[in-house]
Amino acid sequence: MDPVTHGIAGALLGKGFFSKRQERVAIFAATLGAVFPDIDIFAEAISRDPLSIVKYHRAITHSFVGLPFFAFLLAILTRALFPWVKRRWPRFQDLESPGLGMLTLIYGVGIASHIVLDGMTSFGTRMWFPISSKRVAWDLLFIIDFSFTSIILVPQVIAWIYRDPGKSRARALRMWVLFTVGALLVWLLTRAAGYPFHLWVAGLASVVLAALFFGPAMGGWGFRVTRAHWCQAGAFAALVYLFACATAHHAAILRAKAFADQHHIEITRIGALPIPPSWLDWGDAIRSIDGLYQSQFDLRAAKQPAFNFVPDSPPDPFIARAFLLPNVLVYWNFARFPSINSFVENGNHVVELGENRFQNGRRPGPQPFTYEVVFDPSGKLVEEGWLTNGMLQSRMRRLVPQPILPPQPAKKTQ
Repeated sequence: MDPVTHGIAGALLGKGFFSKRQERVAIFAATLGAVFPDIDIFAEAISRDPLSIVKYHRAITHSFVGLPFFAFLLAILTRALFPWVKRRWPRFQDLESPGLGMLTLIYGVGIASHIVLDGMTSFGTRMWFPISSKRVAWDLLFIIDFSFTSIILVPQVIAWIYRDPGKSRARALRMWVLFTVGALLVWLLTRAAGYPFHLWVAGLASVVLAALFFGPAMGGWGFRVTRAHWCQAGAFAALVYLFACATAHHAAILRAKAFADQHHIEITRIGALPIPPSWLDWGDAIRSIDGLYQSQFDLRAAKQPAFNFVPDSPPDPFIARAFLLPNVLVYWNFARFPSINSFVENGNHVVELGENRFQNGRRPGPQPFTYEVVFDPSGKLVEEGWLTNGMLQSRMRRLVPQPILPPQPAKKTQ
């Protein structure tokens, strides 16, 4: 999940459930806690390891094992800095802070929301690191889900609109224009990214937003609803949306299983992966013993989706040598729906490992998180690294050739 959505979710929880006492500090703590786990990107940024995004991201800071420690540490730092903040900025003189125990709880809830939301995505997160390095990925939300972000943001905006009766109409108009422009920008972005949707959907979103922003003014009932209740309603709406995504995920899985049964495919792994822009758009992936079956479809289409088969290259010495490399083994443990492609390019032997969990069948080119290993004709390692890292092209890191020892046969026991 993107950091902005994490922060919005933390603010929603802080305003909805912790703002009755010392509300400003409580909301700050919930928001900071919700974005804090992504602090591990600094370790990724300074590391020269090409696999840093796999090794360091979504590990201890995204773990329920580390949550109590980080929540308590943030609470202590907040309490320690609180007097300095009040002295430094006079406008915060009347600010009060929750006690250490309550502050730790609020930070813990914020961090927990981050862990759970990352678990909703296909990238997943290591929820129990270092006890377990297994990634939990429920495959319910795409990493950037504009619908989910809007659901948790709009209630907070409505609460702000109806906090001041004298300013409510102007605020509602500004927010409606801003969100309508945002809907049009999302339409343009999804088209550019290869995930278009109909323009009338953006128009419908504008109409719904107008009803949400202006509707509560009728009869003045919107002014009688507290901010906490608006935000609690937003939290409930988010749960309803997640339930809808879970229902759609189940329907997508059934289509994959039906295809596998019909074609007698020996399944080693199967999954339904969310793709933008709608919770009704899905990609099925079936990993068999000799390749990968994949499909992208809209659940509103009644017919069985068409699957594309990506066969693995036949085993060869270069594939075997690639799988002796430590980085390749790390990558293989990260990949859920990988493919293996071995070929000759410019006189060298290339072993390309593709992670089709994030495959984009609507646009040409290599898929995100594609890893390549290059050998010269004698089998000597030339280079290895990402062909695509995330959504961006990046140069492969040149490695100093190192000897690769063949696997030793197991000793026979007497």
